[in-house]
Amino acid sequence: MNTEIQSEIDRTIKVLREGGVILYPTDTIWGIGCDALNSKAVEQIYRIKNRKDDKSLIILVDGFEMLQQYVDKIPDITGDLINSIDNPVTVIYDNARNLPKNVSAADGTVAIRIVRDDFCRQLIHELGRPVVSTSANISGEATPMVFNKISDSIKSQVNYCVQLYHDLFNQARASTIIRLSGNGEYRIIRD
Repeated sequence: MNTEIQSEIDRTIKVLREGGVILYPTDTIWGIGCDALNSKAVEQIYRIKNRKDDKSLIILVDGFEMLQQYVDKIPDITGDLINSIDNPVTVIYDNARNLPKNVSAADGTVAIRIVRDDFCRQLIHELGRPVVSTSANISGEATPMVFNKISDSIKSQVNYCVQLYHDLFNQARASTIIRLSGNGEYRIIRD
C-alpha cells in the first residue's frame, strides 16, 4: 500500500478511535461512517442524516473472521452467495451480537458487508472493529454517487473527510442487499 493511502488510513483511524464520524469512499458509494461499536458515534450519524433511529445501519467488516464476531450463525451458503454476485453484497443476518442496540434492527437482524475495496478493508483491519456505512445524504434525499455531489451540510457535520478519490468517477452504485435466514434461505431485497 502506498504511503499516501497509509497516511489517510492512519488519520482516519485516529478520528474513529476518538469517537468521530467520517466521510469516506467505500466499495460502493461515499459513506458516512464511524466505529460501529461506539453507540454515541452511531447516534451522531442518525443526527447528521436526520434519520429515525428505528432504521438500522449497514456495517462493514474486513472478512469472515470479523463477521463471525457479530452474527450468531453464518449459513453455509453465505460465501457462495457473496462470491457469485459481481456487485458488492450486503447480507442481512439473524441474531446480531456484540453490537450496540442502535446498529442492529429491532428484530435482532443486522446488515453486514464484507468489503472488497482495498482502502476500506485495510482501514477496518487496522482499526480491528467494524465500521458503519450509510449513504452520504440526508434521509429522503437523493444519494450522491460521487464526492462532488455530497452536500456541504453533510461535509460540515462530519469530523473528518478522507482525502482520497475525490475526483474518481466510477460505476458507483449501492450494494445488492440479501436477506439470509439461518436455514440458508435467502431473498434479494435490493439488486
